[in-house]
Amino acid sequence: MTRFFLAVGFAFLILGSYAAVAAEEPFRPEAGKFPPLEKAYTYRGELIFVDHANRRGSIRVQATGMFFRNDPHPFAMLPYGIVRYHGAPADLADIPLGTVLHVRAFLPPDPKTSAVPVLPVNNKNLDGNHNRGAGISPAENHVLLLEDEPSHCQREDRVWKLKEVDLQSGEGMIIASCEPKQGGDSKASEEKMTFDAATRIWRGRECLGIEDLIAEGAWPSSGKKSLGGQSVLLGITWKPTPDGIFTRFHISDIWLDDAAMQRAAHNQTEVHKAFIRSRWMPACIDAVEYGKFGRATITATLFGGMDASLYGDFQKGTPAMMNAVENTLKHTHGAYGPGHMASRGSILDVIKTPGEAPLGSSGIQIRFETDLIIEGIRRGRTVRVRPGNWPLVNVPREEYLNDGSASLEERFPTPAIFPKY
Repeated sequence: MTRFFLAVGFAFLILGSYAAVAAEEPFRPEAGKFPPLEKAYTYRGELIFVDHANRRGSIRVQATGMFFRNDPHPFAMLPYGIVRYHGAPADLADIPLGTVLHVRAFLPPDPKTSAVPVLPVNNKNLDGNHNRGAGISPAENHVLLLEDEPSHCQREDRVWKLKEVDLQSGEGMIIASCEPKQGGDSKASEEKMTFDAATRIWRGRECLGIEDLIAEGAWPSSGKKSLGGQSVLLGITWKPTPDGIFTRFHISDIWLDDAAMQRAAHNQTEVHKAFIRSRWMPACIDAVEYGKFGRATITATLFGGMDASLYGDFQKGTPAMMNAVENTLKHTHGAYGPGHMASRGSILDVIKTPGEAPLGSSGIQIRFETDLIIEGIRRGRTVRVRPGNWPLVNVPREEYLNDGSASLEERFPTPAIFPKY
């Protein structure tokens, strides 16, 4: 009997180990489904390269080793991936290089069409050597959510508490900790970050400099001063640091109050709204009902993360255009702009799906009828949709595929794209 219970116990131990391993296995999104945020792999790093036309770039990932030694780690945005900057929707082109970003990412849904290198699934566990540590090149390089520090803090309902400033000759060090907005966190670790004369300080509608805080007596002209746990939001970057410190981040911006942060978010929102209206709203095709002579009714889910006013432009009975795009959201049909070959028609209905929409989805479906459907509009594919009241403009050459081909040369141009002088 004792042996029986020992055997059963050992079996449960083994099953538990397998369950633990399974829970840690990387998650690969399925086509046509929005992946759950809680299954994404999380990391943080400095944005060091952007290819905005292909919605990809590189991040220097923070790990346990010497940060400056870490190689650029390529990433690609999922078609429905969301970028947040200054607490507002953004495009990759809006984010300055050097910005420290928080990443939620998955394995590539389809390795054959990945816009960045496909890595072994256990790559995040491999040590990078040369004092870099493990975790600097995770295989989870297809991003669902990319957000800067203030966006991350607002989503997590956190703030930075400033503890002490040490100022010497217009630059210095701040000691701060990131804590829950409501109530402190006694376990929150303090972090030292640098600042200098280029650091922007926002208060209401004002943009201040360090000299302004010194003149007001809020900061010392020289030396240390306690800041008493003042609650702020920070913009964080990375700069090379002397004294043999390899992973010390830098403060680019300090938002002293909610009004200042709201103003920054409003400005960024307006930038993004103008961008989407000129490039059209991305969506995924849920169903296609084919009629006669090229007619079809398409059901599509609009992607999430946009300003509410953009979704408000999708109204029942209004005219619209729909064009096929590939996984980088580049238009694939039309030789001189997205409107060239797009399917034209009208919106039959706008439906709000019940419950909370997963990240990446707006939870809003449209039913669109056209009398001439193009090849790229099929179930599971990605499209862009233009309501009739949005401007009809031509996008830059690098943002569309000239002949609709999916060849690597067309999707990611070689040096041959440059003129011969």
